[in-house]
Amino acid sequence: MKGLYCRLNETPDDVKFIIQETNIPTTLGSHQVKVQVKTCALSPLDSKLLEDLQVKRDLVAVGREIAGVVLQVGPKVTFFQPDDEVVGILPLDAEVSGLCDVVLIHEHHLVSKPEKVSWAEAAGALRDGVRAYTALHTLAHMAAGHTLLVLDGASPFGVLAIQLAHYHGVKVLASALSPEDQLFLEQLRPSVGVQESLVARVINMSEGKVDLVDSCLEETGGMGVDIVVDAGVRLYEEEPVAQRLLPHKHDIITLLGVGGHWITAEDNLQLDPPDSHSLFLKGVSLSFLNEEVWGASSACQGRYLHIMKDVVEKLSSGTLRPQLEDPVPLYEATVSMEMVQQKRVRKKVVIQL
Repeated sequence: MKGLYCRLNETPDDVKFIIQETNIPTTLGSHQVKVQVKTCALSPLDSKLLEDLQVKRDLVAVGREIAGVVLQVGPKVTFFQPDDEVVGILPLDAEVSGLCDVVLIHEHHLVSKPEKVSWAEAAGALRDGVRAYTALHTLAHMAAGHTLLVLDGASPFGVLAIQLAHYHGVKVLASALSPEDQLFLEQLRPSVGVQESLVARVINMSEGKVDLVDSCLEETGGMGVDIVVDAGVRLYEEEPVAQRLLPHKHDIITLLGVGGHWITAEDNLQLDPPDSHSLFLKGVSLSFLNEEVWGASSACQGRYLHIMKDVVEKLSSGTLRPQLEDPVPLYEATVSMEMVQQKRVRKKVVIQL
């Protein structure tokens, strides 16, 4: 049985993806479920996080977001039975790739897949849906009437965050990194209800003519936004070209309103004392967005399952609609994963088995 694996080299950026023959254990653990995988979504591999968590292996399993059919269950499994359709996320330290025909997974990492949700949608939306839910509900405590700024709104995560926020009555502003992204965001509409635009204002950052801070303050009557969800920030004025379109940390601090929430994906965020003082004066809270923490403690397991169930229910009702590339066959998985890792694709890539 074949699976997709990553060979980690000396530097975090130097990774190589290979299709490798693999075997799964023949005996099921008491709470394990054997799943025949139908689809598996690809996300960039965070080799630094694996290193920090001391996941030390020559080959790291790739492809964790899976959807499939239950073949067999362990003696103590209560949630599922054979032939159930399920979707789930393999743990960070999983030894078997989600691109294998069959995987063993703990029942608490799975939820039932509604009939109306396609295999590709189920696998393709789950992780970004969990991430959006974590950012907006768990960390930002979003409520109707809030104003939210989603940076890089046309990314797979950004789109689901916009849809989730709009559903809860939040006014959404979003930044676009290209004219194509701007057009796409301006045309986003809900699948049910009034056909108004999901995004109140799209701020195109690609040409450098529009000021992010001015746009946000103008849209909020000078009050600032309640929630900012970034996709990384610039820490210094002189940054590499790749980070040119990221907002500067000072811009985010300036455009936040009193009592606002800054949800950041920047794991190396550095704040100087004047930055901290500005945040203190506004009573702003700063949270780091790392959806992997749900798997770090068994105390979080119930909430994690609740979030995954809510994500698939909102997929079924059409509230969440992921942006997916056409499903890709297994033999193209290596090339596809390299493109995902290098951030050369804008939509979510799903491998069909």
